[in-house]
Amino acid sequence: MSDETGTGSGAARDTERRVRVVLVDDHRMFRTGVQAEIGRTDVTGVEVVGEAADVDQAVTVITATRPEVVLLDVHLPGGGGVEVLRRCASLMAAEDPVRFLALSVSDAAEDVIGVIRGGARGYVTKTITGTDLVDSIFRVQEGDAVFSPRLAGFVLDAFASTDAPPVDEDLDRLTQREREVLRLIARGYAYKEIAKQLFISVKTVESHVSAVLRKLQLSNRHELTRWATARRLV
Repeated sequence: MSDETGTGSGAARDTERRVRVVLVDDHRMFRTGVQAEIGRTDVTGVEVVGEAADVDQAVTVITATRPEVVLLDVHLPGGGGVEVLRRCASLMAAEDPVRFLALSVSDAAEDVIGVIRGGARGYVTKTITGTDLVDSIFRVQEGDAVFSPRLAGFVLDAFASTDAPPVDEDLDRLTQREREVLRLIARGYAYKEIAKQLFISVKTVESHVSAVLRKLQLSNRHELTRWATARRLV
């Protein structure tokens, strides 16, 4: 991990402070690396209390452990980071809230804005140093919003600028899972391939496709592909 947040914080953290963290990422080796980097509780003050590799695991582990902070990857099997946020909405609104910090290789506009709209308190990329990641975790625990520097300006522009792209009302009719199915269909995936990718049944894929076609008032997957391509969703 290289420097990304620009905090330049080299000072030793007050290890009397503690923060309980869950790691959510579908790459086991990455989770192992993060655990090794930040999980030395006596040094960093971070206690990793759980890990998850997909959406269902994440919701189960987060609900069971009630960490202060969740490090959340954006792209996950089962619906992505936005789906985790949606299913954990009540935990984020609790008196002692679970807070989410996105940690992703992606700096795509759709990914960043999607998780922030979903309730995440910040977004940093995987080039961040271990020291800065620990600092970001504690800042999120305290209620701060944390972004990698080159993403912060973009987020402000997207939410505050009058030039921000308008909301796509058609797209907003779709659930997060329906959007995932839509993208995969538009990329030419067969139903069986989509089912395997999202850990759902073929029948469930068919149901999602039917719902998407109905909501968008389209007739078939060819029209759906054209619709998605026109909106640069593919």
